[in-house]
Amino acid sequence: MSLSSLPIFRFAPSPNGLLHLGHAYSALYTERWAKAMGGVMLLRIEDIDTVRCRPEFVAAVFEDLKWLGLSWPEPVRIQSQHFDDYRAAADQLRAKGLIYPCFCSRAEIRATSGGRTDPDGAPLYPGTCRHLSADERMENLRAGRPVQWRLDMNQVIEKTKEISIFEAMPSPTDKPVCRPADPGRWGDVVIVRKDTPTSYHLSVVIDDAIQGVTHVTRGMDLYAATDIHVLLQALLKLESPIYTHHTLIVGEDAEKLSKSRGSESLAGLRALGITPEDIRAQLGF
Repeated sequence: MSLSSLPIFRFAPSPNGLLHLGHAYSALYTERWAKAMGGVMLLRIEDIDTVRCRPEFVAAVFEDLKWLGLSWPEPVRIQSQHFDDYRAAADQLRAKGLIYPCFCSRAEIRATSGGRTDPDGAPLYPGTCRHLSADERMENLRAGRPVQWRLDMNQVIEKTKEISIFEAMPSPTDKPVCRPADPGRWGDVVIVRKDTPTSYHLSVVIDDAIQGVTHVTRGMDLYAATDIHVLLQALLKLESPIYTHHTLIVGEDAEKLSKSRGSESLAGLRALGITPEDIRAQLGF
């Protein structure tokens, strides 16, 4: 049977560290939904951060997931092998005048944000470079100043008018509900980073479209990011998947498990004699 005739889900970790219980929960949650709907779960490696993502962490992703008893179709899409796809999408937005070059440093943004933040808690960009003239932009580009490309939020919201998110909750058998998106709260979000020809937002939207993903299951930490994703889908004329966002696994300090905080890895738990059955039972699977 062709994948195109099935509900398609995906689990898409970033190999910038070892997977922990939070990743295990998200992967098993996605597997449960895929099985309940008679669909398939894809594995995708989101490694656009070529500085922090390393081959040994990619190998560990495969090892940990197979240890948990998960499987997926081959080949696995690895983002760093598809930068041309993201460049092409950015070029579409650039040709339409929907993104503009930004030359501001993080310190400059923080100093001019007025204390306002985006949904991730980062300083909200005040739109400084949106007001540069064409000559000023060209001068900065010719000078080789570090540049990232931002979405002109005021313009794109006007073009797309009201956009909605279809969300299934809390189970695969429930009819999706429609809720309005609010991308404006992100301000002029980065679409192409300084160090890579894409951003998380752009690459996942393009990947989901190319892979025919029909359902996206992920943690509540990405709930607000869906606003940007459905906006990009509207601008690029791509189909929007149905989304659902699950609760997060937290540590004893009630904080979300994180690689950067040194949360216990699955490999570490395995070394202590913990079994996949133990992990599934602990996480409710």
